[in-house]
Amino acid sequence: MKYLAAYLLLALAGTEAPTSADIKAVLSSVGIDAEGDRLEKVISELQGKDLQELISEGSAKLASVPSGGGAAAPAAAAAGGAEAPAEEKVEEKEEESDEDMGFGLFD
Repeated sequence: MKYLAAYLLLALAGTEAPTSADIKAVLSSVGIDAEGDRLEKVISELQGKDLQELISEGSAKLASVPSGGGAAAPAAAAAGGAEAPAEEKVEEKEEESDEDMGFGLFD
C-alpha cells in the first residue's frame, strides 16, 4: 500500500511514469525502506494504465461490497429483545454520575 500511495503522490505531482528511484525517494523522505521486488511489482502492474480509470473502477467495486452493521438491529427487534438493552444503558448512565463519587471535576 505504501508503494501505491507513493506512486499516486508522484502521479498527482505531475510525474507521468514514476520510476523505482522516484518512489524510493518519496518513501525514504518519511523513513521507509523500499523493497525492490514489491516496488517493481507495483510499477509493472501500473505501467501504461490510466490512474483515473483504475480509481473509478476500484470505487465501483468498493461500492458493491456490503458493509454490514445494520443487520443485527432488525433481528433483535424482531426477537423482542430491543427494549432490554436500552433499559440497561439508562441504568449504567445513572451509576456513572459525579454525584455518587462525592466530588466533581471542577470542585
